[in-house]
Amino acid sequence: MMKKALQISFLLFLIIFSFLIFSCKKDTQINNDPSVKLILSTESILFDTVFSTLGSITKMFSVKNPTNDNIVISSIHLANGASSQYAMNVDGVAAQNIKDVEIAPNDSIFIFVKVTVDPQNSNSPMVVKDSIIFELNGNVQDVDLIAWGQDAHYIVADHSLGNYLRYKIVAAENQNNTWINDKPYLIYGYAVVDSMGKLNIDPGCRIHFYSNSGLWVYKYGSVKVNGTINEPVTFQGSRLEAEYKELPGQWDRIWINEGSSDNVFNYAIIKNGFIGIQAETMSTAEDNRLILKNTIIKNMTGIGLLSRYYKIIGGNSVIANCGGYAMALTTGGSYDFRHCTIGNYYDYSTRETPSLLVTNYYENPVSQVIYTGDLDSAYFGNCIIYGSNTEELIRDSVTDAAYNYKFENCLLKCTNQAASSKFVNCIFNQDALFNNTGNNDYTLKPGSGAIDAGNINIINSSILDLLLDIKGNNRTLNPPPDLGAYDYQP
Repeated sequence: MMKKALQISFLLFLIIFSFLIFSCKKDTQINNDPSVKLILSTESILFDTVFSTLGSITKMFSVKNPTNDNIVISSIHLANGASSQYAMNVDGVAAQNIKDVEIAPNDSIFIFVKVTVDPQNSNSPMVVKDSIIFELNGNVQDVDLIAWGQDAHYIVADHSLGNYLRYKIVAAENQNNTWINDKPYLIYGYAVVDSMGKLNIDPGCRIHFYSNSGLWVYKYGSVKVNGTINEPVTFQGSRLEAEYKELPGQWDRIWINEGSSDNVFNYAIIKNGFIGIQAETMSTAEDNRLILKNTIIKNMTGIGLLSRYYKIIGGNSVIANCGGYAMALTTGGSYDFRHCTIGNYYDYSTRETPSLLVTNYYENPVSQVIYTGDLDSAYFGNCIIYGSNTEELIRDSVTDAAYNYKFENCLLKCTNQAASSKFVNCIFNQDALFNNTGNNDYTLKPGSGAIDAGNINIINSSILDLLLDIKGNNRTLNPPPDLGAYDYQP
């Protein structure tokens, strides 16, 4: 009897428990109320300028069910259908039109969208529009899609050097080619100026590099960048969206070899790569010369300006915010920099190297072989070398090669001031007081030690015309001149 009573009690418990469970569970219902509207996290999706054929980044928005019941969106589709230049993905399903999308009570789905612009053979940007249409219970809602597309000159690698470097020749042997400012230039791989070839780049040209791409001026070739104060020539990555505007590491480098004495960069902006300019001899010492004037190199994950036994003349130039050295002058050479600003406040990672390195040797990091070369001269006049590290200047040398350098009327962040005869009228470790290093603004604030600290003779003895600063201000109106590329403007 006792056992039977326990069985009956357990059976009654199961019946009561099941009743309670099912009485608490609400039947799933589909809300068909025509007044219900979706909550869209945005009314429109905007894409910055996108190169035709390249494709944009992917953007996302959410669609929320605001009710306590299930809803079924009868259709989510692109208004332009199969002819749309946009691609849509709804919660992992890619399609132009998706039917009967169910959303649980107070839940959301996510929609991802990107655009690929068809070429139009147009020099001007074009507007590409579409919309995503939502149909729910007879109501129609939409999210506008807007993108600006841009055609370009496409330079696509068609040769390879080994397994790692792909390239296309843009100025062949004895050719003198010019890039004009009509459409941007988009480079996949390396654009190569061959031996004895010449490449001229007109004012205002916009040159964009795909990942791991660059410009290579081969032995005895030359490049002349002819920017102006109002139309600088820009070198940067291929992504034009706002989040890529100042992002380092998007492309490789500009690489210049020996044998040419007329490589010139005037009013150029070189940004967001791995190495800005690498100037080096590959075999023998030649009459190399690179002239940098009114040029800005910034936001490199590696080095801004790397030289190996080269001759470089620089004036009114800014080299800033690099993950390694801003400027590395190695294996000797000959250098003359006047009214240049070297400012390194790189904050994408920890920087362990100084802003400026000057040596008469180079050690191969793999083979550990040391190559040496005479440093005939490394002159810095009316310059600023500053940054966020304690030590921003390293001088290092070996004894079997010449090592000559001089800093005159410079503001330096440098704790090692040995060989004081090499520093003439210099200011040490006094804050340069740049206006906004986070925005790469290296103009001077009031009270900067660089104001009125220059020497007019350094301007007068330069082979470059440095009477005007990089912004066109006359730095000789109120002598003495200020240090760096920017004359202080009250």
